[in-house]
Amino acid sequence: MKNSIAILIITVILSGTAFSQDVTHWRGPLANGIFPDTGLLKIWPDNGPDLLWSYDELGQGYSSATVTSEAVYIPTMFDGKGYIFKLLPDGTLVWKVSYGDEFTESFPGSRSSVTVAGDQLYMLSGYGILSCFSKSDGKLLWKVSLVRDFDGDTITWGYNETVVVNGDNVYCTPGGKVSNVIALNRFTGELVWRSSGNGELSAYCTPLLIDLPERWLLVTHTQKSILGIDTRDGKLLWSYPHPNKWSVHANTPLYNDGMLFCYSGYGQGGVMLKLENGGTSVSGIWTIKDFDPRIGGAVLVNGYIYGSGDNNRAWQCVDWMTEKEKYASTSLAKGDVISADGMLFCYSERGELALVQASPEEFKIISEMRIVKGSDQHWAYPVIYDGILYLHHGSSLMAFKIK
Repeated sequence: MKNSIAILIITVILSGTAFSQDVTHWRGPLANGIFPDTGLLKIWPDNGPDLLWSYDELGQGYSSATVTSEAVYIPTMFDGKGYIFKLLPDGTLVWKVSYGDEFTESFPGSRSSVTVAGDQLYMLSGYGILSCFSKSDGKLLWKVSLVRDFDGDTITWGYNETVVVNGDNVYCTPGGKVSNVIALNRFTGELVWRSSGNGELSAYCTPLLIDLPERWLLVTHTQKSILGIDTRDGKLLWSYPHPNKWSVHANTPLYNDGMLFCYSGYGQGGVMLKLENGGTSVSGIWTIKDFDPRIGGAVLVNGYIYGSGDNNRAWQCVDWMTEKEKYASTSLAKGDVISADGMLFCYSERGELALVQASPEEFKIISEMRIVKGSDQHWAYPVIYDGILYLHHGSSLMAFKIK
């Protein structure tokens, strides 16, 4: 139940994460849920922002759209087969290509989102097949099986990770005893390194890459642990315990100025870690049980963390430095959150799409609309690109003008 999004070459500003070539990435350019658009509407029309177009011939799935200046990519499933659709910015279909069997068990449909790097596309199926395609025509370039080739395990709700690309490598988490986390050459699919981590199953988490002066650090969750891995050789630098009841850790951690916030649902909550010794170790700073998003993510805006809980179903604002809760509101059902231009965009599991002021004073809904197109659960993250908000809901992908 996780999903994906957009990036160009970046410098380290808020998150301390940057990438060495053009990569369109899940949860925005810095993988932190923040999108760089400015000049967006501060209030929507009564019926919501204008719908520019919708593509209503998709199948089943929970993936987020991946948006570049040239195209929009969205995975979906028909009759047990996964497909990537390439659409023009006006919603016109360019091509669709199958990436093989997709997850047909509990909550059937596509899970991961497409990662775009240079001329290649990368897609991970719920059954752990990682495929690389040509961006121009959808030709298959290579594929591997995380289960067959890297002793992985198809966990309860399938692989949900959106793979991360940096430089010549693509990173993912088979969850095997030996090949727990791996790096592959992104052009050939050949193994670069494998890390045994703690030998735990994968946990639905899309990793975070952190650019430190000493190294690139890959941070991800596995079944009971948070891992910090050196991307040069796969060495496990540190791990930190973070279990929960169902081993679901679907939220990508947040990073800012040497501090790392990791959080999950089912009552676990969040922990603030401090990176030390060039990222080779961490220390726990504070924990918070009540801030426990399950799959909806969180954003850091001007020193405050925003998100909605699982056991604690409220939308919350927490001070990044002190862990102090600023508010908790149940005026909107729990769901996903992203941010742009000083505003929160909250998409609830009931299909409510709300524009909310990013302020620690109160959870103030400025505008709200209900998503009626599409099918199944409202789980895919919104994506903002060039003044347009893209939202996938099952059989429909919608493009709303918000600028």
